[in-house]
Amino acid sequence: MRAVPLVGGPVELRGALDLEITETGVMPRRLPAWTTEQYQDPSVHGATVMPSGVRLVFRTDACELEFEVLTFTGQLDTDPGPRPTGMLDLLVNGALVERRQSPVGNVLRMAGPGAVQRLVPGEPGTVRFTGLPAGMKDVELWLPQQTPTELVALRAAGEVLPPLPDGRRRWVHHGSSISHCIEADGPTGTWPVVAAALGGVEVINLSQAGNAMLDPYVARTIRDMPADLISLKVGINIVSLAAFRLRTFGPAVHGFLDTIRDGHPDTPLVLTSPVSCPALEETPGPTAMGPDGKITALGDPAETARGALSLAVVRAELERIVTARQARDPHLHHLDGRELLGPDEADDLADGLHPTAAAYRRMGNRFAAHAFADDGPFR
Repeated sequence: MRAVPLVGGPVELRGALDLEITETGVMPRRLPAWTTEQYQDPSVHGATVMPSGVRLVFRTDACELEFEVLTFTGQLDTDPGPRPTGMLDLLVNGALVERRQSPVGNVLRMAGPGAVQRLVPGEPGTVRFTGLPAGMKDVELWLPQQTPTELVALRAAGEVLPPLPDGRRRWVHHGSSISHCIEADGPTGTWPVVAAALGGVEVINLSQAGNAMLDPYVARTIRDMPADLISLKVGINIVSLAAFRLRTFGPAVHGFLDTIRDGHPDTPLVLTSPVSCPALEETPGPTAMGPDGKITALGDPAETARGALSLAVVRAELERIVTARQARDPHLHHLDGRELLGPDEADDLADGLHPTAAAYRRMGNRFAAHAFADDGPFR
């Protein structure tokens, strides 16, 4: 087995916009380093280092690979063990050939949700992939979408070369946990990855679980990066945290779009409203977890008349904004999120908010059917 450099060698790391050099190896981040000083909430950093959509890409004639990683996972003191670390997906020539559990490394223990975390140090673990097809082949190694993962070492029983250009368009997507897809069955089971595979494009997923808040640093990041296609999924975090009123929400959406358009004036851009969430359809946030383990809204439906935001209000406002802007921005498109997951599919929301793994795959299929159709926005 030969050691393959993770940085400055033949391996291309896609889906990450920054690499943090650590004592152990390198930690991929899905937002550039300059954004870190603007995080008001530490959960933003936590979501940024969860590598949804991050993968190592290279060519090799090796039939065996070893990948050494150090993961970070959580554990409540009342839990019997650490939370699942997620899967490593290995693709050869575009097809999933093996899915392996990523090893438990560092564990962040806490007395309860939101409590102070205590680090229980762990060691890097190695996952070995054997029986790969003979000959030179394209390889993609996808990291677990829900688990911060330091890359420690890659070893191959053969030659490793850089990937060849494939001419695929680059699709940049930003959304909430429902685009981050922590509940997916693996990193290639998230709906943006499913849709990208069907559309034959390369996806960069900038979604931030719990933090799709129209943050200006995200808009500037998208503005400044290469993108052939752009999509945004807006609304659920804003409603669930009662973060805006109608008076401030509309201008914030316009400002986010204006910033992106400064760098991508003619790029196809799809603005998608929230999927169905029964608790928040007509009732504003904030939200809490009910005794049945499902999300519940704490707001007053009557407050929507005075500017509080429910999902129904957000959807109407997003559609209004897109319609108003289309006269001077014909490449801007609107998609009602209920076309991806509708009110008749509430049973596919295990906690009343987040889709199941099967539902995420359906969402990917539906987005691809809409966006990449002959008359679709990403045609």
